[in-house]
Amino acid sequence: MQNLIPTTVLTGYLGAGKTTLLNYILTAQHGKRIAVIVNEFGEVGIDNQLVIDADEEIFEMNNGCICCTVRTDLIRIVTTLMERSEDFDYLMIETTGLADPAPVIQSFFMDEVMRSRLMLDAIVTVVDAKYIWEHWDSSEAQEQIAFADVILLNKVDLVSPPILEELEQRIRSMNAIAKIHQTQHCQVSLDAVLGVGAFDLKNALSVDPEFLDEEAHDHDETVSSISIQEPGVVNGDQFNRWLYQLVQARGPDLFRMKGILDMDHASRRFVFQGVHMTLDGRPGRPWQPGETRRNELVFIGRDLDKAELQRGFSECLM
Repeated sequence: MQNLIPTTVLTGYLGAGKTTLLNYILTAQHGKRIAVIVNEFGEVGIDNQLVIDADEEIFEMNNGCICCTVRTDLIRIVTTLMERSEDFDYLMIETTGLADPAPVIQSFFMDEVMRSRLMLDAIVTVVDAKYIWEHWDSSEAQEQIAFADVILLNKVDLVSPPILEELEQRIRSMNAIAKIHQTQHCQVSLDAVLGVGAFDLKNALSVDPEFLDEEAHDHDETVSSISIQEPGVVNGDQFNRWLYQLVQARGPDLFRMKGILDMDHASRRFVFQGVHMTLDGRPGRPWQPGETRRNELVFIGRDLDKAELQRGFSECLM
């Protein structure tokens, strides 16, 4: 057991704060050398660019749901990682917000390399206290909560105490075992999420007695990922106006928005993120000399029209 590398599986619905927690962990003083695997839903990967500059390695998978065809990629990347296991002593796997964690857990017991080299330390689930209600009936959100060993009830500053209490009771009715921590911006003691030794296969089997035998699971086919990649300089005022009008018209159907933009000839890339009607944008890392500037946007939601989104964004270019 001493030779096994402890691994945290980080899960949570779209926009809950997984990348925020990941950045917090990677910049904190914990003495661990962490390798990170980031999974995305859609063909354009942005999350690895949203993770801060650090010594840690970022491995990206963006072929879709980590619990389906991409699981073979997870096993392949872990196998490659093990060839240089002396370079790190902790592994974090951040799943897409649309992932059912059960097949990820399966991999730790069904794949020989993962079983012999990794120890599943905990399933850490981030829950968006403000918007989880809108996705409560989704099977992915429910399973993320049900399988969790540690739950971060995030964005508690955006909801009232009575709603927070009701939410915690609802979570407790689904998972009576997990440790629950109320957080803002995922600020939590690192001892609560790293090296906790909380995963117990018996608990996972109590959630789903057949989960080690599952071959597949269902997805909501109306939910899709729309990716836009375009060169050119973005007019900030026009982009803000377009995005505001977009969330006013389609907010409930826009589960997640994120993008990296070359805006107003600025020296830094502009990073925007959104969940439903809530938007946030700020300068990101500087563009490096000689670096090709490009705009990359991802929208995840229900019944999205790619041509409409592409046309709207193109009109924001100078």
